[in-house]
Amino acid sequence: MCRNIRPLAHFEPPAADDEILAAALQYVRKISGTATPSRANAEAFDRAVAEVAAASARLLDALVTTAPPKDREVEAAKARARSAARFGS
Repeated sequence: MCRNIRPLAHFEPPAADDEILAAALQYVRKISGTATPSRANAEAFDRAVAEVAAASARLLDALVTTAPPKDREVEAAKARARSAARFGS
């Protein structure tokens, strides 16, 4: 899994369109094996990003949970703590 793709479900405030699009772009880059497509493949690449973003937005809208929403700052602090423990900074 690409480490740059962040969980977007169940946050307050909900994931913004630009966050969903960024995750879709990372996913398409990962599976296509290229960060920037050639001109010949640019249209297919852009279409795939748009389709993955749309599917992701539908998924996030459809998910249901009874847990309280996660706080972005708290989750970021947890990630920093895991990184410090892993890399010793």
